[in-house]
Amino acid sequence: MDFNILTLGCKVNQYESQAMREDLLRHGFTLSPDKDRADVTVINTCTVTSVSDAKNRKLINRVRRQNPDGIIVLTGCMPQAFPDEMQDFAACDIILGNKERAALVPAIRRFVAERTPMLDIPAYHNTGDVYENLTVSSFGEHTRAFIKIEDGCNRFCSYCIIPYARGRVRSKPLADLKREIGQVAASGYREVVLVGINLSAYGQGEDFDLADAVEAACAVEGIARVRLGSIEPEQMDEALIARLAAQPKLCPQFHLSLQSGCDKTLRAMNRHYDTAEYAQIVQNLRRVFSNASMTTDVMVGFAGEREEDFQASMDFVEQIGFAKVHVFPYSVRKGTRAEHMPDQVSPAEKERRAHRMGELTDRCRRAFLQTQVGLTEEVLFERKRHGYWEGYTKNYTPVHVASDDASLCGEIRPVRLTGVGDDWCDGVLV
Repeated sequence: MDFNILTLGCKVNQYESQAMREDLLRHGFTLSPDKDRADVTVINTCTVTSVSDAKNRKLINRVRRQNPDGIIVLTGCMPQAFPDEMQDFAACDIILGNKERAALVPAIRRFVAERTPMLDIPAYHNTGDVYENLTVSSFGEHTRAFIKIEDGCNRFCSYCIIPYARGRVRSKPLADLKREIGQVAASGYREVVLVGINLSAYGQGEDFDLADAVEAACAVEGIARVRLGSIEPEQMDEALIARLAAQPKLCPQFHLSLQSGCDKTLRAMNRHYDTAEYAQIVQNLRRVFSNASMTTDVMVGFAGEREEDFQASMDFVEQIGFAKVHVFPYSVRKGTRAEHMPDQVSPAEKERRAHRMGELTDRCRRAFLQTQVGLTEEVLFERKRHGYWEGYTKNYTPVHVASDDASLCGEIRPVRLTGVGDDWCDGVLV
């Protein structure tokens, strides 16, 4: 039988899809040459916003319409967070939750033998769940490999459904982490990105922490770069930062989740820090990491956000000077505390604020790129497009280089940055 996997959402989902892909291949399945006509289509869903759910439903219906006789397997965060909404899953043959991916192959074989839909929605996560033992050895055509080391979240931000979809914090054992990174290094990958649902909570309740994970990853022969995925700020204390700074392979790029630059809004969101603490963490990171870049996510139009609150958030974002910001309007999420909060902001006002914040962060982005001009940085090259090789520096500055060297893909080479393009730096090989 052949198969296809369709992935929505975050880098954790991408990792889990790769793990399922390798599991299916190990058990004799083959990749479909026709993505619209596979015998089995696995849809790995995201449910971070109501917009995500709409995309899930649209994709399910499209796959069923294009391939009426194919088997549809639904997994990921959507069925786990909303197990009672059967109407969203009616077109699917098999449903697996976020802790049942090991059952994928047996479930497909059972369905083929019995033709009985497996529409048993998975149970909610429980306290004490163990870490799901997934593993990958490669990451397709990518030049960097994402390695999931943590799952779950204990924070319960007032706007977020993910703790219900992912459960409590669980962490990959250090020995398993090092073994898996050894596998991707043996496959030729030079850079790994450590990812998780709440990455900075890695090791919570155990006798290890995020610094141990970074040290273990950096110790693997063949790995030249270790990068962190999105991290929560309040766990980044000075002791942890000092240990991270001692690892020269760690990339000085930190996606430090902000959500709002207004303390009142942060409290309403049930975030666990204020802007003063956040600014201090950024200062601590910049003090010990040379040429560090800070990236983040900013939500606008949260319930109760007044114009002066929005302006405070704008001012703080400008103060920090982020290298890049993902700006998005708040979307009411069913099942969260914020769903019932008063003073919801109108859609039109959310869009206006998103536009204004986007203009500001675009200026911040260009200002950051200008600071890189004149530097010579190591670039990991990924692909050639439109006559230019594209790659990233250690601080995740995108770089374009005009070169006829056909062997650059996957190579790390020094580049002198000479100018700023639309959303990148131009450079020349040194």
